[in-house]
Amino acid sequence: MNTEEQQFLNDLDKQLWNAADRLRSNVNPSEYMHVVLGLVFLKYISDAFKERRTELEAAFKDPANDYYLGDDAGELIEQELEARDYYTETNVFWVPALARWDFLKDNAKVAIDSVLTVKNGKTYEYKFKGIGRLLDDALEAVEKDNPKLKGVLDKSYARWRVDEALPGLIDEFSKIPFNHGALKAKDILGHIYEYFLGEFSIAAGKRSGEFYTPKSIVGLIVEMLEPFEGRVYDPCCGSGGFFVQSERFVVEHGGRIGQISIYGQEFNPTTWRLASMNMAIRGLDFDFGKEPASTYTRPQHPDLRADFIMANPPFNMKAWKEGVKEDDPRWKYGVPPDGNANFAWLQHMIHHLASHGSMALLLANGSMSSNTNNEGEIRKTIVEADLVECMVALPGQLFTNTQIPACIWFLTRSKAERNGTRARRGETLFIDARNLGYMKDRVLRDFKPEDIAKVANTFHAWKKGTGYADEAGFCKATTLADIRKSDYVLTPGRYVGAAEQEADSELFEDKMARLTAALSEQFAESTRLEAAIRKNLKGLGYEI
Repeated sequence: MNTEEQQFLNDLDKQLWNAADRLRSNVNPSEYMHVVLGLVFLKYISDAFKERRTELEAAFKDPANDYYLGDDAGELIEQELEARDYYTETNVFWVPALARWDFLKDNAKVAIDSVLTVKNGKTYEYKFKGIGRLLDDALEAVEKDNPKLKGVLDKSYARWRVDEALPGLIDEFSKIPFNHGALKAKDILGHIYEYFLGEFSIAAGKRSGEFYTPKSIVGLIVEMLEPFEGRVYDPCCGSGGFFVQSERFVVEHGGRIGQISIYGQEFNPTTWRLASMNMAIRGLDFDFGKEPASTYTRPQHPDLRADFIMANPPFNMKAWKEGVKEDDPRWKYGVPPDGNANFAWLQHMIHHLASHGSMALLLANGSMSSNTNNEGEIRKTIVEADLVECMVALPGQLFTNTQIPACIWFLTRSKAERNGTRARRGETLFIDARNLGYMKDRVLRDFKPEDIAKVANTFHAWKKGTGYADEAGFCKATTLADIRKSDYVLTPGRYVGAAEQEADSELFEDKMARLTAALSEQFAESTRLEAAIRKNLKGLGYEI
């Protein structure tokens, strides 16, 4: 993406966010996210449908095209333009007339109890009860005509009572050019969806962790795992960020959509719908199970063995164990404690890992060193099984929803020589990335692209055995014997040591002279300011 296209997207973000922000007075942030994203979804499928319809109309009138219907086929063309198969064959959602954006825009402000005429191959009447109800009915019609979306769309506009704000919001969305240069509607609306998820996560505060993982962390994990082909699984998929980034990785490296098979699970019904919409906007095929459900008690993919697994579960989750048996086959390395689900998530993912699969899991830092409630023994058993490939310590303040320090566990079923990598049996790489990144504002930290590249390139160089070297304070290749000596503690700082300090070429006497001179100037300035403050206070009658 060039600079001009990126600037276009940045300007578009601000314009749409400002338009959406008018809902603040009507709806709380946790709900107006869904108000906006539902409209984004309707706009996307309508634009894609309209673009395909235009292509078909031109093809039906072109004698050189296989779809040509004849010179006098006006009525036949109109009928064929309403044939569902022409759209679904190119993975475009069929959009019933009631849900098409032009119809919604044209009728957003009509009077209550008006009777609208709707054409969809046949003509029928629709009694208007408000724009909120119309949007609910439109989404219901989309679900009915697209079984893949059954139960996915949030049909709550009438309940939210935002009819006064919706016409203006629809007008704003209608003004936006959803094609720009090489950017297609899918690219632009996918970007908008991701941008809104990030902004809503900040607005919603702590609760945002239910659905959003910062883009830079997702990007780091994907760059390290390189999920180019195979089955990709996230057992707590939130809004589906890992899948979106994986699809981008495939395309950017010359692959095609469809090389990865997407499997996910999510407990929260609202978040489950967000993820499904996120996949639909990008035209990705996915399997999120029949329903939102607990990964522990109702796993939706019990027989899945995935090539790549990525997840950001809730940190230190308590009271997760109800309905889970002590002899569950997933607990191969030890029974996780009821008071903390960290090692339950870890073992669930290992259980679903294919024979040559790799996985990455975000966990709280305590998972690397805790010895309470059997956690130390579980970690020891996993280390002795030679599953731990790499540990990455992250900087603080990366998450909108928690200040708990975090790390990334990278595990693999096989450290044997494979696909250009050397044999790494009995070895683990430790990376301390706590000093990387920058403060994007007063609260949140973020990675720069070069930070992600530094960590990912170090990992890949170590795996290949070419161009890697230990760097004090940053990375260290360690043996299983060294980890045993450290009582199976996996904190990178314990292994990488301290960074080397640059030698100070300034003589001690010269440095002290320079520093004392500077200190003398500061003392003099302090005396001057004190005198000025005393004078001002005296003028106010407060002599000290």
